[in-house]
Amino acid sequence: MALYSAAAAVLAGLERGEGGLKSLVYNSGFPHVRQLYALVSETLRYTSVLEKLLDGAALLQAEKKLAPQLAKVLVYDLLFGKGLKCGGQWKALLRRHRARLEAELARMKVRHKVSRNEDLLAPEKAGNAAGEWARARWAPCVWNSGGLYLTCLAPVASQVPRYVRVNTLKTCMDDVIDFFKRQGYTYLGKAASVEELKTLSGKKFFLDLHLPELLVFPSQTDLHDNLLYTSGHIILQDKASCLPAFLLDPVAGSCVIDACAAPGNKTSHLAAILKNKGQIFAFDVDPKRVATMNTLLTRAGVTACHLAQQDFLTVDPRDPKYSKVTHILLDPSCSGSGMVTRGPGEEAAPSAERLQALAGFQRRVLSHALSFPALRRVVYSTCSLHQEENEDVVQAVLQEWGLTFRLVTAFPSWPCRGLAGAFFGAESCLRASPAETLTHGFFMAVLERCKQGAAVPSSLPAAAKENPQPGEETEPGTAPKKRKKKKQQVK
Repeated sequence: MALYSAAAAVLAGLERGEGGLKSLVYNSGFPHVRQLYALVSETLRYTSVLEKLLDGAALLQAEKKLAPQLAKVLVYDLLFGKGLKCGGQWKALLRRHRARLEAELARMKVRHKVSRNEDLLAPEKAGNAAGEWARARWAPCVWNSGGLYLTCLAPVASQVPRYVRVNTLKTCMDDVIDFFKRQGYTYLGKAASVEELKTLSGKKFFLDLHLPELLVFPSQTDLHDNLLYTSGHIILQDKASCLPAFLLDPVAGSCVIDACAAPGNKTSHLAAILKNKGQIFAFDVDPKRVATMNTLLTRAGVTACHLAQQDFLTVDPRDPKYSKVTHILLDPSCSGSGMVTRGPGEEAAPSAERLQALAGFQRRVLSHALSFPALRRVVYSTCSLHQEENEDVVQAVLQEWGLTFRLVTAFPSWPCRGLAGAFFGAESCLRASPAETLTHGFFMAVLERCKQGAAVPSSLPAAAKENPQPGEETEPGTAPKKRKKKKQQVK
């Protein structure tokens, strides 16, 4: 039953625009990702047929507790796959309705004058299955109405390497490198540039040039069956997705909120930074995603985390148990337009109305995060490319909170910055992209509470005015600090 629950959760995530097909599958916590990917892909391919079957057989009306996404994957495997692989209540339910579903399928074939199940598919879905896979791997590409490839602007997905975050809650970098060496991989040391990462091939890997616990492998490397992954010693996480927790950088013992936490990769990263000391409150409104996150965090060895199935907007900042929260990581729902592995059935370009609705939600949730009384720092991030969800959200919230919080220059050595024309100081934000940073598309902004008497007008974020004085230096995600006698390493 775990396979069908995981597949239904991925379908629901796609419908909500929470990421691409591959990213949702790989972040699901389900151990057999190939099996899960195949089931979701085929369910998507048959989705129009399945919807007609469910409607004709009135299955959802008869079984009101059965979620539409779960119904689709169960009926797909029952009628078009290799048969149901589960027992219990869902198998019994499908058996009760099997005759009605099969009769409705037979009627559909008669109406369409076909004899094979695949002939029920639209021509582009039946004849261009390979094109669907290509679409998920090559973006942005131009396709005609029949699903045929016309031209490709950039083979983006194939350029993005496989990033591997070493989970320091369970192991250390040296041991992981030694393990891969014993498996026949060649370690090339620390990468000197993004261009050098593009040369990776075969069984070679680098230490990332920016993040200290990140290894970089060729894009085609599949580690989902590797012992280090299945045991939680490594986390398969895109580099851009690792940046929010890195920029938040809470010290061990801190009280932290991960506001929109599922599937949990960023939460496990926060726990590693905290060394499992302190507290993490992790929220997500979807019960299935919370269950998936619990599995992932358990596998990663996370112990200092309190999971809650709750909408972060309903969390009361005045509740005494959150009185010591000093750091918040906020990665809210977004259009997912930065995900280079967007698969079939996903929204390619959100409408203006959809973007405005998302931006409105994002402004509310960021403003809510800033209302926690002890908060010192918040990192706002999205996997979106759209200014409406990124710089515009930050600008609007600073207009409200600019006398209390300021935008700081995050990670000065990072090459890809916020859109300069968005507002004065937007370059303090970070962006990531396949072309410039060899990652998924991402946006990040770091806001810190102003010191008493240090507030600045919201139209002029404090970070835009910061110029380190002699004897001071700026570190990733922070305001200037006094230079120590010994040069500090950038994480």
